[in-house]
Amino acid sequence: MSLTLRLLHGLPPEAAHRVTIAALRLGLAGAASDPHDPILQSRPWGRSFANPIGIAAGFDKHAEAIDPLLRLGFGCVEIGSVTPRAQAGNPRPRLFRLAADQAVINRMGFNSHGHGFAVRGLAARRSAAGPVGVNLGKNRDSDDALADYAAGIAALGRFADYLVVNISSPNTPGLRDLQGAARLRPLIEGLRRALAGLAPPPPPLLLKLAPDLTPAERREIAAAVLEGGVDGLVISNTTTARPPGLASPAAHEAGGLSGRPLFQLATAVLSDFYRLTEGRLPLIGVGGVASGADAYAKIRAGASLVQLYTALVYHGPGLVGAIKRDLAALLRRDGFASVAEATGADHRSAAG
Repeated sequence: MSLTLRLLHGLPPEAAHRVTIAALRLGLAGAASDPHDPILQSRPWGRSFANPIGIAAGFDKHAEAIDPLLRLGFGCVEIGSVTPRAQAGNPRPRLFRLAADQAVINRMGFNSHGHGFAVRGLAARRSAAGPVGVNLGKNRDSDDALADYAAGIAALGRFADYLVVNISSPNTPGLRDLQGAARLRPLIEGLRRALAGLAPPPPPLLLKLAPDLTPAERREIAAAVLEGGVDGLVISNTTTARPPGLASPAAHEAGGLSGRPLFQLATAVLSDFYRLTEGRLPLIGVGGVASGADAYAKIRAGASLVQLYTALVYHGPGLVGAIKRDLAALLRRDGFASVAEATGADHRSAAG
């Protein structure tokens, strides 16, 4: 571990995160990674991604460091989750490192500066080119989730290369109930109506799902998104499960678990949704990515794009370039000319 990471780990996790965001804004958080390898270029939804490795929502919640993150070498940045009104989130402490497990538990509770703050950050972008996703949340005290998401579409949609509706955070009471088919179908209909209010063409609409869904719930969701006109899925959010073998003292803390212990579960759910949606939707694979091999496994399981966050806590910004180099080498080793060609390869191998 570098001296910088050791110093950051000497701070409480949330304080370390704020220091990291400040360092990024000041240009102090690491040099730009290697140039993008052409084999990593892709075009999900007809939008150009120089590489498929993105920073997941939760890192730049308030749209404060978009350009610095793109300059670090990420292929895209997803900001948020952003709620309509500013809210403090859950009481502290609410973020816990599980260093022995290369994991994190959070129960942040959609702490957000609100739409207005995010608009200013998105509008202030200056130089770095690259797609930006906007992840939308609902206020904790809101009784109308659709109204909150529709407000986010109206306020932030014009800045987004894609929009993600987060219906899977385990830290907002009742949010995951929106994944049930009875509530999901009318939600999707309402979201499509809200998108129609944007200047055409509207950005792609994605849903972020939990990894803790049963097989029956996955089938119902897949049918609903295909029928409702959803453009993609982000799989997955954090898990409320605690896999056996966790060694860190903080493993008992309530909240969502991310990082290495989530990798197998999240990748299996990703693979299942690729099968259930018949490869018709671009999927973003999230959960436990810490190497080029991890990213490649997500892509072969069905991901068009891959995101990470927790691994940066333990490996620092140099990880981005290493993942891109290793992923490019793995694609060439197996004879793929592009990420798109490798997407879902495991399913084709199984069928063959």
